[in-house]
Amino acid sequence: MANFRGKEQFQPSPYNARMANHPEICIRGAGIVGRSLALLLARERLRVALVETPSPARGPDVRAYSLNGASQRILQELRCWPDSPSVTPVHQMQVFGDHGGELTFGAHAMGAAELNWIVDVPALEARLAAAVQFQPQIQVVQAPVSAPLTVICEGRASQTRAELGVAFDIAAYEQDAIATRLHCERPHGGVARQWFTWGLVPGQTQAHAEILALLPLGGEGAHEVALVWSVHPLRAQFLMGQSPEDFANTLGQACGLAMGGMTLTAERAVWPLQLARASRWIGEMPGSAKQAFALAGDAAHTLHPLAGQGLNVGLADAAELVRVVQAKEFWRPLHDPKLLRRYERARQADVQAMGWLTDGLQRLFAQPSPVWQNLRNWGMRGFDHSGPLKNWMTRRAMGTPVRRSP
Repeated sequence: MANFRGKEQFQPSPYNARMANHPEICIRGAGIVGRSLALLLARERLRVALVETPSPARGPDVRAYSLNGASQRILQELRCWPDSPSVTPVHQMQVFGDHGGELTFGAHAMGAAELNWIVDVPALEARLAAAVQFQPQIQVVQAPVSAPLTVICEGRASQTRAELGVAFDIAAYEQDAIATRLHCERPHGGVARQWFTWGLVPGQTQAHAEILALLPLGGEGAHEVALVWSVHPLRAQFLMGQSPEDFANTLGQACGLAMGGMTLTAERAVWPLQLARASRWIGEMPGSAKQAFALAGDAAHTLHPLAGQGLNVGLADAAELVRVVQAKEFWRPLHDPKLLRRYERARQADVQAMGWLTDGLQRLFAQPSPVWQNLRNWGMRGFDHSGPLKNWMTRRAMGTPVRRSP
């Protein structure tokens, strides 16, 4: 990719009516993926219109994303990587099964300083928004404009995708995710912790599978963590109705007080979980053979959060689309179906593989039978000592290129 220009050229640009009327690419959706894609394309001297519609007022954003090395490189190249304490390195990850199974992934064993990073979402969004403001190749608009290529980054509830008649195949999990922030008695030590457990739904005698993750926040040596707790929808209702103190106590029991006593420091948020994928990622815009669309990010796919790969996959979409545009023949237009199929083929295989992995793990740990319980925990212990296989999987999750034998 072309190198970033010097800071002296980073000045807010006045409204450019010509560019707004004649962009080469229109991006619908100004979230993390949409803004990152706009900045990457602008570095290629492409004129970009970024559709940023006002969002309804909401409470503080408690989301935190796990980002791998590939995502870090993209954001660092864009000069949008947040500063500490908004980004926290993960040196180790511990995964606990429901009957003695355990996995440990360590950065030191991989010859790296960290496995990944936990990034505070509001801080990252602020860095991207500031970079967009100072990029003269990007014009922020309030409504879609005509362009040879429209990229849809509106999220999983994309209205544009629905208007284009693109099917979004959804497999809903019988789980909701609860997210919040907590202060812990013990420092997190740069360790991300995850438990596959079981929880009772009020009024029922059958326990349901749960996945509880505590992700380190606040920088090195801090006591803050982000919670992502996937539970049955009825149990989610019960937990959301608890007082902050009772919720913290219930959480402490579920994780065996691994972090000592915990206190909520933010409101709780909840949303339903699903595995979903668009039936097609590219196509012709209605009414024009010289305009096309492509989907990216959650508008194209959603995954279960258990592997923490959602945003990594979305940023990989953006990077691949830019790579395809970079490598196109000079005579081929941006709306060319053959060009866009290169992007679709490249990304669908990786997304499908990640979807199979996360869905398979979720379903494996949702089986209540003792036979399945023994099998999965035996498998966890075996995988933990598998050597090359474990290293290969860890490098893939870290976003590190896997070395091939000559």
